[in-house]
Amino acid sequence: MKSDAMLNRLKILALLLVGMPVLAGAGQGLLLQDSQVQALGIETQQIAQAQARVAQRLAARVSVPLAQLRLLAAPAEGLIEMLAVSPGDSVKRGQVLAHLRSAKVLELQAAELTTASQAALEQENLRRDELLFAEGLIAEARLKATRNAARQASTLANERRLGLAMAGITPGKMGSVLALTAPIDGTILEQTAQLGERVEAAATIYRIGKLSPLWLEIQAPLDVATSLKIGDPVSVLAPALSGRLIAIGRSVDPASQTVLLRAAVREGAAQLTPGQVLEVDLAAAQTVGVKLPASAVVRVGKDAVVFVQAVSAEANAEKNGNPARQYEVRPVKLLGQGGQDVSLSGVQPGEAVVIKGASSLKGMLQSQGGE
Repeated sequence: MKSDAMLNRLKILALLLVGMPVLAGAGQGLLLQDSQVQALGIETQQIAQAQARVAQRLAARVSVPLAQLRLLAAPAEGLIEMLAVSPGDSVKRGQVLAHLRSAKVLELQAAELTTASQAALEQENLRRDELLFAEGLIAEARLKATRNAARQASTLANERRLGLAMAGITPGKMGSVLALTAPIDGTILEQTAQLGERVEAAATIYRIGKLSPLWLEIQAPLDVATSLKIGDPVSVLAPALSGRLIAIGRSVDPASQTVLLRAAVREGAAQLTPGQVLEVDLAAAQTVGVKLPASAVVRVGKDAVVFVQAVSAEANAEKNGNPARQYEVRPVKLLGQGGQDVSLSGVQPGEAVVIKGASSLKGMLQSQGGE
């Protein structure tokens, strides 16, 4: 039964193309008589004004860019003897923030001094043996052994010295109290250790951040995210600040079906607090497309197009006693698709777009050399 219905439809279309010539002018689209429109089952949908633009207000969380965060950690196990700052305080790079008393630090310092002394002794032995070998008093094998010992001692000494430096301990000195300094200019965001507490090696004492610029992290619906681009403005409602989109996520959260947007706020960032939740407006940045049934869109060559019914006097003229309607080809840009609908730009509110019969109009256009 379906094949018979399809065959009948093809016969009707063939009769329309051959027996009822389409009235069209070059570059004017298609001019059809009402009888042709009815036979092809062409239906249109008028674009409503409300579909042209939709404002979006969403929640955003303030965060510190990862590159602007640092941790001050204990280089070795020990007892915290002094804490100089509290959360919210501003600090400068190199400023002493805490004192740590550690027996382990003494061990590391002693080991570094021992290896440094051993390396110096092996260098003296090497210089002596080089002189003895030059005078022919020792064998070459002994000189090679001395050189190897000097090389190993120097390598070990450098390793111990670099280890102390990485831990913030000054090589070549002895002392059980270690001064911990700020690695960057910034603000104390969090204090995770208390005065008098005994901490393990690598335990965090302070979290420090540079608070300008700051990020706004926004969970946006997928259809909103697809209409945005990097650089679009984002407005904070209270306090009144503005920022720019710097990242649009490429994955969708399975639970909420949202995409993570990230905006940067530079001017006025001091008015924001990391962790704060506020409301932002994406209306100025958003380009919301018109929603139409997917059947309205056809491909002509490489372009996506729709057929828009013209309202000119010629389109309403009578040909052979039958009113005629003109359909113009309009290239559009596809913005997204959901279910049986597509979101697109290129048509204006008030225009009537063909939503049924677009494929038939495409066939008639091609028969006239329109592609």
